[in-house]
Amino acid sequence: MSPAPRSPLALTRRHLLQAGSTLALAAPAVLRAQSGPKIRIGYWPIAAGLPFYAAVEMGFFKEAGLHVEVQRHAGAQQIMEAMLSDRCDGSANGTGSANIAIGELAAPGTFKIFCSNPSNAKYVLDEVLVPSASPAKVMADLKGKRIASGPGIQNVTLAKTVLERGGATGATVIELPIGQHVAALAAGQVDGCYTLEPTGTIGRLNSSTRVLEAGVISRYVLGDPMAPWFGGSASLTSAFIKKYPAEAQKFIAAYAKGVAHVRSKPADARQYLKGYTAIEGPLTGEVPLAAYTLYNEFTAADIAHFQKFFDLFSDKGIFASRLLVDSMLYKA
Repeated sequence: MSPAPRSPLALTRRHLLQAGSTLALAAPAVLRAQSGPKIRIGYWPIAAGLPFYAAVEMGFFKEAGLHVEVQRHAGAQQIMEAMLSDRCDGSANGTGSANIAIGELAAPGTFKIFCSNPSNAKYVLDEVLVPSASPAKVMADLKGKRIASGPGIQNVTLAKTVLERGGATGATVIELPIGQHVAALAAGQVDGCYTLEPTGTIGRLNSSTRVLEAGVISRYVLGDPMAPWFGGSASLTSAFIKKYPAEAQKFIAAYAKGVAHVRSKPADARQYLKGYTAIEGPLTGEVPLAAYTLYNEFTAADIAHFQKFFDLFSDKGIFASRLLVDSMLYKA
């Protein structure tokens, strides 16, 4: 007796499987390599994330055979929460270090910082802005005024500390997305704002705002205008590093290529602010850039400054206990 004929469905499935195998073998090596884990990285649309933007746009992650999913978030707190809930595997530079620390205190051992972006009076990220026509000349002139800050506990705590130590007693801090700071100042809704670049550049170039003081965290929190403030950090979750150690190393190496490009060719790197932040076109040439410190570049002095920043939050009761920065740094 001859065997029963195979159904069209069985033939179709077999042919599809065979075709799929053939296509997989024929695919370029770089595409086959990207069949590994999806690496979900959250970013906040500020200038400090430039190494990540450059690494994505220049194909450094793809060259390493990595599949990186770019996630845009409204604030650093949302990125931290996404990492805690396994909706995100890491953060780009610019994500508030204190926000990451709060997540670490909630779930010890979860976060590992592999790159931070120090800023100060020279490498400007943080600043206090006022409307162009404001009579304010020094921080103390903002006494009793309405001051906007970016969203999240790090921004609000720092804004209040800067105002208090700068003599602007009685000021009211209002959380507002940084993309709305310039418009709020121009419309007279607030009298000043503690903000991050590129906000100051946008306001200056459209003549609606001016910088009252830049590098305010280094001056008022760290006590030295040139001290490095490690306000934002790129990180990966320990769970991802443990589950995919090879991919984690490749990701950090590719990210480091983005850092190297920003350091060596800042003029070229600036173009990658477009689409990731609110600034684009010729305006990208005006944005001050932060510096970057990779995990294997931290000095003892760097860690001491980083620790002083963290200690502000434990001193004010924002952190439930003192958190040691060194315990959060990635170790290769």
